[in-house]
Amino acid sequence: MRESLFIKKNLPRWKKIQEEPTDDPDEMAERFVSLLDDLSYAKTFYSFSKVTRYINGLAAGIYQRIYQNRKEEVGRFQLFFRFELPLLFRQYHRLLLFTFCFFLVFCIIGAFSSAHDETFVRGFLGDEYVNMTERNIANNDPFGVYKDGNPLLMFLRIAVNNIKVSLMCYVSGIFLGIGSLYLLLHNGIMLGVFQYIFFSHGLGFKSVLVIWIHGTLEISSIVVSGCAGIILGKSILFPGTRKRLESLRKGAKDGIKIMVALIPVFVVAAFLEGFVTRYTGMPLWLSLLILTGSLCFMVGYFILYPIYLHRKGYRLNAAGKVVFPFSRPK
Repeated sequence: MRESLFIKKNLPRWKKIQEEPTDDPDEMAERFVSLLDDLSYAKTFYSFSKVTRYINGLAAGIYQRIYQNRKEEVGRFQLFFRFELPLLFRQYHRLLLFTFCFFLVFCIIGAFSSAHDETFVRGFLGDEYVNMTERNIANNDPFGVYKDGNPLLMFLRIAVNNIKVSLMCYVSGIFLGIGSLYLLLHNGIMLGVFQYIFFSHGLGFKSVLVIWIHGTLEISSIVVSGCAGIILGKSILFPGTRKRLESLRKGAKDGIKIMVALIPVFVVAAFLEGFVTRYTGMPLWLSLLILTGSLCFMVGYFILYPIYLHRKGYRLNAAGKVVFPFSRPK
């Protein structure tokens, strides 16, 4: 639709909204939703036009009238983790699915290559690590590596390393996403090779019960970090209706928000690896409880909860702020 026709079609309604304000909540809600639809259309096709700024001003006016006298019920910290971050993830669910599938494919490639080439394992993990693992398996303590050293120092070292790897996954996305994809490829193959060692010795199920106590959070977070890096690269390659620099700023901002959310997840994963994984003989029910709890958190917070909020009518506006349904949460 041409801009002139778009304006001619909707101008009487906009004038009425501007010149005849209402205090009726239902009428305000209807007007606000219709303006958001108009604004979305205008941003798509006439992003730098005056009409886009005009509609945005009308919508902002209604929004301020709704909330100007309302006491803030959700703190900034709570607002970020309860609404803003999950809604941000909802925008990138397809990209997250692509990242997960990419990582999984190279995990399978790593395991397949290890099964068909004995030198591949040593070439990828190194002779020293493979020899140590095989010694531990021969001594009937296949996961002895998790028992070595002071648990506190182990926790701190692992936490710093995991955060460093995740930041590299994100920052390397500036190279059009290729850097993030390479790190996902490398870590995916490494995971496949690592798991193959235990499966080839008949310790596959046991390795899942032990290693994935911390690995569920750790590996999932690496995948999400890779997704943040790809978001950064995508913002450069596909700016859409935005200027490329503006798109890069938004992609970088969204990626930083994701990385901030992952830091506590990496800390918890490091705590589990340093203090819990070393107890390789823990009861089956306890191991399964930690595994399923970690998996439910990652799937629930990063996938299911964002979908739930979206279906309830929560949205992020163009500035990245939460747009609530008219029943504001407490």
